[in-house]
Amino acid sequence: MPSFTPKLKQLLRDAECSFERQGKGDHEIWFSPITGIRFVVDNSIKSRHTANAVLKQAGLPKKF
Repeated sequence: MPSFTPKLKQLLRDAECSFERQGKGDHEIWFSPITGIRFVVDNSIKSRHTANAVLKQAGLPKKF
């Protein structure tokens, strides 16, 4: 099963969200200028529901 993470990270970069730091394990902490909050991105997202939930936290519409 392919990972949604590469496409998700590209969408976040296109929306000017920024990588802040490495989190625990294979997680990363990102910041969204749209919502003004930090959120977690896993490096192996296999569920489209999880990928859409990350987009929602970033203030972006569903894409998956």
